[in-house]
Amino acid sequence: MPLALGFALAVSAALGTTPTTTTSAAPAIIPAAQTVRDQVGQYFADKPIMVAIAQCESHFRQFNGNGDVYRGKENNQDVGVMQINEHYHLDTAKKLGFDIYTLDGNMAYAEYLYEKQGTAPWVSSQPCWGKSSAAKALALAGK
Repeated sequence: MPLALGFALAVSAALGTTPTTTTSAAPAIIPAAQTVRDQVGQYFADKPIMVAIAQCESHFRQFNGNGDVYRGKENNQDVGVMQINEHYHLDTAKKLGFDIYTLDGNMAYAEYLYEKQGTAPWVSSQPCWGKSSAAKALALAGK
């Protein structure tokens, strides 16, 4: 028996009172599930063009309805939310420790690519993301 409980019982017995126990614990707060869109937005908060690219490339899908990694419609070697191409990038991603089949790994490798090559790896979807406010801001900044 914990010391505090034993002391409380001893004091109650000495005073001739019956201890009362209240167990009104506050309900547990469970955080709301984040959508892939939310996670991409948070990860790339300082790179909004990458959020626009994810919207155009995968519509913010990392997995399909079966739970398998989302693959591109035009090229099934494009995987995940950022549509990282396995043929061109899988070996490098693995060497760098990125698992492009997970959301975190897919975004991290995309960030690596963006730092190295800018938006060039996603040029095929530029007609979509090129219209975004993020793309217009990049153009104004001369990037």
